[in-house]
Amino acid sequence: MTINDRMAGIAGLLLAAFLAIFGWGLQAPFAYEPVGPRAFPLGLSLVIALCSGWLVYKGGGEAEPNPPGANLRISLMVGLIAAYAFLFVWLGFVIANTIMVVFVGRLFGGSWVKSVITGVVMSVLFFLLFDKVLDVVLPTGLLGGLL
Repeated sequence: MTINDRMAGIAGLLLAAFLAIFGWGLQAPFAYEPVGPRAFPLGLSLVIALCSGWLVYKGGGEAEPNPPGANLRISLMVGLIAAYAFLFVWLGFVIANTIMVVFVGRLFGGSWVKSVITGVVMSVLFFLLFDKVLDVVLPTGLLGGLL
């Protein structure tokens, strides 16, 4: 079976509907942000629905097959995202984000040194930005006493 743009668009519309249905029910026990937790999944579902609707409307030919090794990288990326989601609170933002950036950097061909430096610097700077400047509470995890 070949996948074309319309089939990908229909799959995207189903994903957008899934995000909208489950995102609509998100409620915070207390108001800690002005928009609340449902804004992100609903906004994301809107963007996915618009792009998917364009694919369905535009149609098009068959999709090109993935280059060699791409399916393995895609599978590893899905695994990394799942691990990140499960370990985020326990490890904390800085450690989990550093690990994620290092392995994603390696998946895209970066060297170990550049990936580690980028992961550490980016994670610490984003933590400081969100936690200290924007006052968005992020989990500290194993580094709780240091942050």
